[in-house]
Amino acid sequence: MKKDLTKMLDLSQQDVLDILNLADQMKYNLKHGREHAVLRGKTLAMIFQKASTRTRVSFETGMYQLGGQALFLSANDLQIGRGEPVEDTARVLSRYVDGVMIRTFAQAEVESLAQWASIPVINGLTDFAHPCQVLADLMTIREHLSALEGVKLAYIGDGNNMCNSLIVGGLTCGLAVSAAVPAGYDPAPEVLEFAVRYGDAFTLTRDPKEAATDADVLVTDVWASMGMEGEAEARRMAFRGFQINAGLMDLARPKAIVLHCLPAHRGEEITAEVFEAHAGEIFDEAENRLHAQKAVMALLMDGEQ
Repeated sequence: MKKDLTKMLDLSQQDVLDILNLADQMKYNLKHGREHAVLRGKTLAMIFQKASTRTRVSFETGMYQLGGQALFLSANDLQIGRGEPVEDTARVLSRYVDGVMIRTFAQAEVESLAQWASIPVINGLTDFAHPCQVLADLMTIREHLSALEGVKLAYIGDGNNMCNSLIVGGLTCGLAVSAAVPAGYDPAPEVLEFAVRYGDAFTLTRDPKEAATDADVLVTDVWASMGMEGEAEARRMAFRGFQINAGLMDLARPKAIVLHCLPAHRGEEITAEVFEAHAGEIFDEAENRLHAQKAVMALLMDGEQ
C-alpha cells in the first residue's frame, strides 16, 4: 500500500481489502477488550480547514486507542493559514510528527502536502474525495451483506466527493455502481474516465428510479456540501426528485440497506421515515469511520504491518 491516502484512486482492490480486514480485526479487538496499541509513542497532526464532528472525534479517538496521540491544528492557528507554502509546512511537520491528516477544500493541497512530506498524509476530506468515509461505507456493506463483489450500489444525489469516491471504491471492489445525478452535477471527469474501464458495471443516469431498481445499497449525501451554502436554494430546485424515499426503496431489493455519511437533512436528500428505518446501518457506518481509519493509520504509520 502507498505511504499516503490522498484519494480512492490511490488504492488497488488488495489495498482496500487489507484495510477492511485489519479494520474488522481492530473492531473485534476493541469490542473484546484486546489492546492493539501499534502506534504507541507516535503523533498524528490533524489539520482542519473545514469543520468536523466525525472526522475529528474518530481520528483523535483512534490514535488514542492505537497508543498514540493526535494534535488538533486549526488552519486559523497555523502559518499555512497566513500564506506559508504547503511545501514548507509539510517539511516542518515531517520533523515533528509521524503522520498528517488534513481536511480541506482543494485536492491539490492534499497532493502537494503528500508530495513534500516525508511522513504519511491522509485525506480526511476534500471537495474531490472522501476516501476514509468510503472505506467505512465498504466495511459496513460487507458487514451487513457479507460480500462486496456482485453487490449493486445506487448513489442518488450530487456528483460530489462522496459520489466520486464511491464510484472508484465500489468498482475497484467488484460492486456494480449506478449514480443518479441531475444534469450539471456530474462526478469528476477523471472518475468517469476511470469508470469506463468497468463497462456495464457502471451507469450514470438522470433517473433515480433506474439507479435504485434492484439495488442492494442506496447511498445519498446532502445536496449542498460545506462551502456551497450560497447555492443551497438553486440546488434544492435542481435536486427535486433525487430523494431516497419509500417509493425509491420499493424499487430496491427487499433487504436493501441505506447509507448516509452524515449530517443528514431529513426531508431533502432522504425522508425521516427512511432514515429512521435504516438508522442501524447509518450509525454502524458512522462508527466504522473509527475502525477503518485506525486500520489506515496502522498500515501507513506503523511501518511493521
